[in-house]
Amino acid sequence: MSSPSAPDPSRRTVLATGSALGGTLLASSLPLTQATAADRPDTAPPAGDPWRTVLDDADLVWQRMPSAWYEGPFLGNGLLGSGIYAEPGAASTAVRFTIQHSEVQDHRPEFGSLFGLARLPIGYFTLEPVGAITGLDWRLSLRDAELTGTLTTDKGTLALRALIHNDRSVLAVEVTASEGERGFRWVFHPADAISPRAAFKPLPDGYQGNPPAQVADHDGITAAVQPLLAGGQHVTAWRERTRGRTRTLYAHVAHSHPRTTALGRALTALRRTEQLPYSALAVDHRAWWHAYYRKSFLSLPDARIQRFYWIQLYKTASAARRDAPVMATSGPWLEPTPWPNTWWNLNAQLEYWLIHGSNHLELDAITRALSEFRDNLAQETPTPYRADSLGIPRTTDPHLVNGAASTLMGYGVGVPGQDPPTPEVGNLTWALHNVWLSYRHTMDRSILQDVLFPLLRKAINYYLHFLESGPDGKLHLPATFSPEYGGDSRDCNYDLMLLTWGCRTLLESAELLGIDDPLVPRWREVLAKRVPYPTDANGFMIGADIPFAKSHRHYSHLLAVYPLYEVTGRTPDERALIERSLAHWVGFEGALQGYTFTGAASMSALLGKGEDALGYLGELMTRFIQPNTMYQESGPVIETPLSAAQSLHDMVCQSWGGVIRVFPALPAAWTDLVVHDFRTQGAFLLGARREDGATRWVRLLSETGAPCVVRHGIAGPVDVRDGRGRPLPHIDVGDGAVHVALRKGESALITARGDRPDLTVAPVRPNEDAPRWGLPRV
Repeated sequence: MSSPSAPDPSRRTVLATGSALGGTLLASSLPLTQATAADRPDTAPPAGDPWRTVLDDADLVWQRMPSAWYEGPFLGNGLLGSGIYAEPGAASTAVRFTIQHSEVQDHRPEFGSLFGLARLPIGYFTLEPVGAITGLDWRLSLRDAELTGTLTTDKGTLALRALIHNDRSVLAVEVTASEGERGFRWVFHPADAISPRAAFKPLPDGYQGNPPAQVADHDGITAAVQPLLAGGQHVTAWRERTRGRTRTLYAHVAHSHPRTTALGRALTALRRTEQLPYSALAVDHRAWWHAYYRKSFLSLPDARIQRFYWIQLYKTASAARRDAPVMATSGPWLEPTPWPNTWWNLNAQLEYWLIHGSNHLELDAITRALSEFRDNLAQETPTPYRADSLGIPRTTDPHLVNGAASTLMGYGVGVPGQDPPTPEVGNLTWALHNVWLSYRHTMDRSILQDVLFPLLRKAINYYLHFLESGPDGKLHLPATFSPEYGGDSRDCNYDLMLLTWGCRTLLESAELLGIDDPLVPRWREVLAKRVPYPTDANGFMIGADIPFAKSHRHYSHLLAVYPLYEVTGRTPDERALIERSLAHWVGFEGALQGYTFTGAASMSALLGKGEDALGYLGELMTRFIQPNTMYQESGPVIETPLSAAQSLHDMVCQSWGGVIRVFPALPAAWTDLVVHDFRTQGAFLLGARREDGATRWVRLLSETGAPCVVRHGIAGPVDVRDGRGRPLPHIDVGDGAVHVALRKGESALITARGDRPDLTVAPVRPNEDAPRWGLPRV
């Protein structure tokens, strides 16, 4: 049935859920069959497992020695991390395997998050051959999360395999040496346990580094014990095992505070592991990674970008786990950096966006951390407001603690209308938008009830203390700070946009949860009387006092456009405002950085401009992305490549406002594209295929029975059928969209009327070849 006049669902309706998942994500029932050459002999990729095909194709290769972190292989499991590259100053004689851990930090809050609570460097191993290094041939297998290959010297060869075990958190490196290289050795180099920021900024008064590590043997296991001035320790324990011609290094890191229990834990963990040969250790490690990738599938005809995308999924699972610390700016890997902690005015948010569409909510540390450490969020708020307000500073440690208040060391949440400290007050509300995304993509009522609503209520309550009625009858904010423009402004768009989203979300959540909250009238008043977002001839301003008038990497003044989707171009005037603001923002060269272009790509995708979105991603790749797909601004910052994967998601599927939009912003060159088990808001798993520039079919599985409206992009009349091929009732809601009533566990297949396309999901052919990531031969 069809009815062009059927109304669009309200935002409240699409927020609603029929049942809670309780944090457990259901497996998709959408079939994914294998392609064979006979299916489409002119275009079909080689027969076989689709995941193996795309992952093997995306492997990074090195046929030249990486000279730095930004060029080399990297391994990780969310806690332990290792980067592999030439030993600086000794490239022909040693290869460095760094050892870093996301839980290893200092515990002196009096020196703030950037010194006293900073992540601490641990050290590194050097693999030192007998002869001089003359060549190498390495491959980082994404599918197995394993580095393999050979190192060639003028004395022979070293064949190696290396992994960081997913569950055991052990670095294992197996080396098989030729006769001339039997005498190679491993050497551990403890790092100075001092904040990496010390290399970039002056030390706070009274701050000193921790004492040197103490290296000793413990019944055949060597351990470097690093004592901490604040109490506690971190320990690196290692042992090398010889089996025939093969020698395997095993290394584990443990951290404890305030007790000195890390040594015992490290020794116990290593003894449980070093008895296992490398091949045995790899079995369950590989099994975890193989299952991880199969939660979703994406293939597109740009070989370079497709490989980049799968590398970001590898990188995210190497850097994140639900129970691991929220990613610091460099993930679990720690190189020299002025930013040795977690950043909350953009970095953390961007790091986790891609977990939703790619169907990897098991990596969601933000929801877990904000819930677990909510009491610390109150302590970071100025004293007069702690009873009913929460906030998060610009930087924190993994427990969401900032420590001392100073520009040099980091500071807590500021007070609107006062400076110092900088009145940067919207970061928690923005972080809670990530929690909202996790709720919307799972429809898990416990996220809404136990985390989002109570925390967002107190985050917005902080704003409510400062809202003032002006002579115009509108509600205004005193001067606050828009990251990272500089200067404080009344009616700052960063805060007005977050305040608006927060009040709207609180009202809808209270209704869904059946909560009669006494603040409901106040939230409604804010939405009704809030001053309009300040704009001028160039678009959105920073705030009422500050126009956008200089190069600025951050899109803090544009959050209502993206990622909040509060301003989406519903009218010609609104669309023109977005276009004008976007062009003005990126029109200033000088301070633009990588994530400028990921934000611009996603905003272009919102507007349906696939060519522009691809152009911005191209600028990112050409100007900023390093050979191993890492990114740097003074030090490593992991969020930009990960947010580029989200920009790709935004081109392929958008599901804001209760409508699932399939292929909303593809460039003309992407005539073929396939997705499978792409997770959307409303807890749907999407499969879709584009062939020869047209969408052939769209399939949706409902996990919870939430309302389903899909803009399918199929020209002309459509058939909608259930999982058994029977016609499904649906309502045509206009603009190429249909509303389908699906109960929990039901699926819908949408095709052109009378069409019965091949539902095989397989990688698409690239339009042209591209070099692999890494350092292949030139």
